[in-house]
Amino acid sequence: MQIDARGLKCPKPVVLTLEALPKLGPEEFLEVLVNDEVAVGNLTRLAEEKNCELLVANKGRHTSMTFVPRSSVAPVASAVEAAAEICEVPVPETGDAVIAVGSNSMGRGSEELGKILVKGLIYALAHQERAPKMMLFFNSGAYLTCDGSESLYDIRDLEKRGTKILTCGTCLDFYGIRSRLGVGDVTNLYAIAEIITNEPNVVSI
Repeated sequence: MQIDARGLKCPKPVVLTLEALPKLGPEEFLEVLVNDEVAVGNLTRLAEEKNCELLVANKGRHTSMTFVPRSSVAPVASAVEAAAEICEVPVPETGDAVIAVGSNSMGRGSEELGKILVKGLIYALAHQERAPKMMLFFNSGAYLTCDGSESLYDIRDLEKRGTKILTCGTCLDFYGIRSRLGVGDVTNLYAIAEIITNEPNVVSI
């Protein structure tokens, strides 16, 4: 398996490596390509922590770092949180975007495709250098912040990076899922109206 992390700053190369290592089968290895000296140091520490043999090769404009696990690597609950403990650099601060998520499916057309898209977008947001300032979940988007959501870990990572996560209480009650809320706080329509009125960078998906 190979990860091309060239052009990415830490903690992102470490996050991607932490997510990939548990997926390796017996006798498989992971090659990570980086061109950032800080990432080289952080990935070296990661190899030691995860009991991996590390083969490092300078390829000119980038460095190839090959992880060969000496034993199976257990998955972590939060790759972003684990990376923050390894990296010398802090997890980046949030930006000023407010993301309003009104459905558990993105766009019009195939609902199956829409669910794949919204999952991929939330994953991408969780791995941006600057996380959103806030995310609002309402209508069927409320399912995304509840137990059973495939995006729950990514949303929890966003919260740990400083993103404020708010889910509409009326929506949770309508769908009967308030007890399953797995991340963030419950809000109401008055608060949502105030947010979208006063925040200058609200993006609806």
